[in-house]
Amino acid sequence: MSQKIVIDPVTRVEGHGRVTIHLDDYGKVKDSFFHIVEFRGFERFIQGHPYWEAPVLVQRLCGICPVSHHLAAAKAIDQLVGLEPGDLSAGADKLRRLLHYAQIFQSHALHFFYLASPDLLFGADAPKEKRNVVAVAIENRELATRGILMRKYGQEIIKAIAGKKIHGISAVPGGVYKNLNPQERNYFLDGKSIESLDTMIEWVREVLDFMKDYHLKHRKNLDEFAFYPSGHLGLVTDGNAMELYHGVMRAIDGEGNVTLDNVSTNDYLQYFSEAVEKWSYMKFPYLKNVGRENGWNRVGPLARINVCDIINTPLAEEERKAFFEFYGKPVNNSTMYSHWARLIEMLHCAEMMGDLLRDDDLSSDDLIRTGQKSHTGIGIIEAPRGTLTHHYEIDDKDMITKCNLIVSTTHNNEAMNRAVRWVANEMISQKGTISDGMLNHVEMAIRAYDPCLSCATQAIGKMPLRVELFNAQNEIIKVVTNV
Repeated sequence: MSQKIVIDPVTRVEGHGRVTIHLDDYGKVKDSFFHIVEFRGFERFIQGHPYWEAPVLVQRLCGICPVSHHLAAAKAIDQLVGLEPGDLSAGADKLRRLLHYAQIFQSHALHFFYLASPDLLFGADAPKEKRNVVAVAIENRELATRGILMRKYGQEIIKAIAGKKIHGISAVPGGVYKNLNPQERNYFLDGKSIESLDTMIEWVREVLDFMKDYHLKHRKNLDEFAFYPSGHLGLVTDGNAMELYHGVMRAIDGEGNVTLDNVSTNDYLQYFSEAVEKWSYMKFPYLKNVGRENGWNRVGPLARINVCDIINTPLAEEERKAFFEFYGKPVNNSTMYSHWARLIEMLHCAEMMGDLLRDDDLSSDDLIRTGQKSHTGIGIIEAPRGTLTHHYEIDDKDMITKCNLIVSTTHNNEAMNRAVRWVANEMISQKGTISDGMLNHVEMAIRAYDPCLSCATQAIGKMPLRVELFNAQNEIIKVVTNV
């Protein structure tokens, strides 16, 4: 009897998603889909607004990474007033970068400690009541406390620059509206009122040591779980160093062959197209020169560490080398290594924050530049979850007439579907029963990508999956839920 397994809703994601797994008469998986069933419409309803409102409006896309949308939009708006990133004053550029690194630092801390660590500490098959941050706090109070304080550190920097931790405002056309005086900068360095930047670096390095030991103990499972070759996309410098704020686009295939060779972000439309599927509102971006079937890319920490040749901060570069020395291959296609890569990025961000906080340019009063107005603006940035594109066009009255957004999770759409398919084939196909552990493995496969969908609606301690088993007459014959 053919069956259809439905996981609805897939929560702990921003908005609502659904997983359907189709079995044939022998219980073997025929197909699987990760559906995004909401329509948000930001691309449409931002039209008709003056361009300078865009950095404020679009950050409402998300409550966890509003800074990323704020800055991507700001870079696009800079172009509308005739400025490229290199045209901004040193102070404005460095303040935006500090804001950006703080955003990635706090977002990565949130994902690792709050969402991923229960799976790593207790295992995918642990009782569902243990798979939450509260259980982590009970079992390992120090680890949980550090996770909270590390996220707080990034948020406090965001508040100092943008006025508040969520949906603050810093960037304006051509620069930023305020600087950081020496006292404000030293607050994050001296360790008197909050933990110092040096403490942040020390804690990240200790978590990285934990992660390396964890991989040693669970190597086979971590190497094989949701492994599949894919393209990888990210920003790099002209010298192929990791670049999170502004660089050129580079992509490689699953073997390391270059498929997008250091292309200017302004030219993204020449190289990318977006497919649609009838079962999801989320688009499927792909490289035109490779095609829809094979031109999709992963983005985010694992992709970024794959496409760069070096990280320009010493401690993170040391960890990048250890990462690939352990894996033994030049390209890593094992999904669960995303968590390790995410920690390396946290270390890189901490190092960058330290350099910037000690830079007197942050206290400069030279904050805004002007240029010759243009009608098109494109801003591309590396958000915590991957490459993020904002593209605006305006008319002669400065009103936005077109908006195109390619968010990080959109790039990962195909990759997340492949991950779900891997779990379905390996853990459901011809098994006959649906266990709570299977549900959590589906969660883990999606969660490794830290989809932006998961930012706003997380419920503490659990991912309330509901799995419905249908017979060939489309009748529910079994329901399994973890709530």
